[in-house]
Amino acid sequence: MRARVSWTLVLAAFLAFPPFQRERVEEMGFGQIFRIERMRVNPALTQALRSRWDAEASAFAFPWGHMIPSLEDVSRITGLRVYGRAVSGYTYPCYYALAERLVDLPVERRSSLVPRVALQESLGLFEAGKNVGESEDEYLARLARVSRRELASEPGPQADLDLRRFLVLFLGRLLFATRGDAVHCRFLPLLEDLGEVGGYAWGAAFLAHQFDGLSASERQTSTSGFYPFLQVWAYLHLPALRRGDLTRPGLVPIARRWDSRRDTRHLADQLERLQEAIDSYPYLNVVWQPYLGEGDEGQPWLVQARPYFGRSVWLHALNLVLPLNLFLTQRSLGLRQSVVEFPVRDWFRRPGRSFRGLHDTTDWRERAHEQIENWERKGKGVRSDATTDDAYLQAYALKYGGKVYKSARHKVDVTGEIASLRALLQSAVQDREAAHRQTTELRSELERVRGTGAGGASSSRSAGGSPSLMEARLAGAVLRAEEAQRHLEERERDLELAHEQAMTLQSERDQLRVRAEAAESQVAEMTRELATLRVQRPSGDQEEVTRLRTELLAQQTLARSLQQIVTDIGRSRSRSQSGVSVSRATDASVGQYLAGSSSRRRNEEEERHRQGEGSAHDGRGGGEMLPPPDRREGSGESGGGQ
Repeated sequence: MRARVSWTLVLAAFLAFPPFQRERVEEMGFGQIFRIERMRVNPALTQALRSRWDAEASAFAFPWGHMIPSLEDVSRITGLRVYGRAVSGYTYPCYYALAERLVDLPVERRSSLVPRVALQESLGLFEAGKNVGESEDEYLARLARVSRRELASEPGPQADLDLRRFLVLFLGRLLFATRGDAVHCRFLPLLEDLGEVGGYAWGAAFLAHQFDGLSASERQTSTSGFYPFLQVWAYLHLPALRRGDLTRPGLVPIARRWDSRRDTRHLADQLERLQEAIDSYPYLNVVWQPYLGEGDEGQPWLVQARPYFGRSVWLHALNLVLPLNLFLTQRSLGLRQSVVEFPVRDWFRRPGRSFRGLHDTTDWRERAHEQIENWERKGKGVRSDATTDDAYLQAYALKYGGKVYKSARHKVDVTGEIASLRALLQSAVQDREAAHRQTTELRSELERVRGTGAGGASSSRSAGGSPSLMEARLAGAVLRAEEAQRHLEERERDLELAHEQAMTLQSERDQLRVRAEAAESQVAEMTRELATLRVQRPSGDQEEVTRLRTELLAQQTLARSLQQIVTDIGRSRSRSQSGVSVSRATDASVGQYLAGSSSRRRNEEEERHRQGEGSAHDGRGGGEMLPPPDRREGSGESGGGQ
């Protein structure tokens, strides 16, 4: 079933409830979801984000580094509770008896699935189809009106039955929706005591479900789960993609403010354009902290959620136990990104994935007790003492190489060296912008001190100092800031030049490779034609055979020449990079620029020094990048923090 239709059905059942039932849903922490406007689905955006998902790190791998939807994103965008008990407990091989007792519905014995139609009809949603000419509001009002006739109007056992059925529909078809038409019963054991439902961290479980859905095949085009979350996340963090419209500013949760922008182009065309837009996205337009200007007014759920923000922690959704590796996105916390050890697939012990097939009865609180304890301790806080992102970006470029700098439809041959240069250039631009702001602030303060010094009203006088001393100190600070800014500007220009040269060489190499391949193809074709003539030629075709043999030799010579040029360019790039590389840790160059050497003269001197003392240093440069922290520092619970 389409995601928007599922939302309409769940919303209709909620609106059909009497006031006391809606209050119970509010107390469970689900009320904010039903205040969000029904948003247009944007499958192209979801697929473009999914193509960037790294299942090993449970994070997006963008050209500018990792990004991860966080618990704060869930809390502010959806209003779901991200605090409380972990959504964990028992899973069973068959829910037949449990479903019969708690929701009085038939369950398929071998799959533990509730038929969607039977579940809808139990809530009075008999005619779920939309009539011709019926508007969305009219459709919703009709569904709610029909459903209201079947629901209990007073508290009692029937009202509890209605509420459990509604929660199964809400959780199974909206919040934790999966592919297919039936609804799974895996959350039913947690709904037996309705008074305990609100004590679970459903928002954290929702985030684990999102991570699991992003790890699905890129060929999957359907959108499952509460799709507005990822869409609004992209609107906030990547505004230059221009996929959403802010139509209702100021409302909370934040998803209420946004509408999805209509795009009538074919899905494949939308996806291609989005992937190319992400490839070329301006790094300075990435919004790492979209909530800096946001208050907590009208959002009481944020007060109890704050202790969970800014922490790496394990997320639980029954048999889904996945890590929130927030230490990979320290910039989202206003910190510099330090070098961290990137997670690998076998690093984190994953007790379970999505429910597939039949299993034995499993107590996930026992099987994942270490991860449950990690959640109860709120994981680990993320901290950083880094002063620049350079080391992280270099290691990031080495790990992911050209994979994050190309779209899925255009296989561009971009190497890890160019990836590293882009990362360094982006970091240099950020440093230069920060230095410019600091210089401007110091100049402004110096002018203020000079203006007030004549009247003896300088702020430094009240601190026991003289205006002239304060002015001298500020003047010195301004000079140092201006000098630092000039060095950063020079560094940025050198990086831009190195990047342009690398891209030019790469382009030339690609063009020559194409020509060489074409020449080889032509050689093969002419060889086949010559062989055919040798077998079938009449006596008068000797002249044609001679002509073909001459052309074949010429094409073979051209192909060898082009291949040699390609090889020479590759060797030239390797030689040019070897003298200015900042890392020898992986026996491969990571760039054409040495961060601490911004002039050609200094590079030449260091090259001569390296060649003269190469044997003493075992062939390794003095600018070796420090290795990442010990593997144990980022493992165990969630890593990256103390």
